[in-house]
Amino acid sequence: MKLTDWLQKKQPQILEYHPKLKEHLNASLGSFMAVWLLMTFISQLQITTEMALLVLASMGASTFLLFVVPHSPMAQPWPLIAGHLIAAVMGVTSDYWIADPILATAVAVGLAVLLMHILHALHPPAAATAMIAVIGLPEHSLIAWHFVYAVVTINAGSLLILSLVINNLLPGRHYPHRDNHHKHHEQFVSQSNNRTLLVEEDFQWALNQMEAVIDVSETDLVDLYEFALEHAEKRKIMPKIKN
Repeated sequence: MKLTDWLQKKQPQILEYHPKLKEHLNASLGSFMAVWLLMTFISQLQITTEMALLVLASMGASTFLLFVVPHSPMAQPWPLIAGHLIAAVMGVTSDYWIADPILATAVAVGLAVLLMHILHALHPPAAATAMIAVIGLPEHSLIAWHFVYAVVTINAGSLLILSLVINNLLPGRHYPHRDNHHKHHEQFVSQSNNRTLLVEEDFQWALNQMEAVIDVSETDLVDLYEFALEHAEKRKIMPKIKN
């Protein structure tokens, strides 16, 4: 039995989506370069300034978003910076006011998520930053606020700069995500004939009906809809051509 046949039988969803190999390599190379340069920069900064700095593990998760799904609304500059800063402040504040570290950690994460929602700065890795601020720092120490204004700011800011440079050097990539349609969009609209076209407003309304956060922009949804509709129409035409 061929491997593809076995996969189709056991896990059909594996064969349903094949990202281009170039995109895999871009994501891997970008992640490698960003983490390597981030750690190198902060190590050198520690030596030259004698600042108490460290590379936050949560930056690894941010790197995943920035280079694997750079078009995600949660991977854009504002959520990256604001999300980590909000989380750091909530973590330090919770640690100061709540003696129980378990409760303090839970409160820090919960408040960070709430504020990220309110400020439109959802960035999942920031939840780890909130936890680090509670369980990874000395209790009631001056280093706690140093963690916010120096450690988190330098980590997130450096990662943002690296993402802006590396993503835009990689072929076929643009960062931050430009809320523009795929180049195929204009051609699709011009050939629409009597189709009922869905636009961003329709998807915005639909997203508002969902009781969950959908991590995709309305523009990307329109483009996906257009490609899917064209594919469906071609599928209907193919049997007629064969006959």
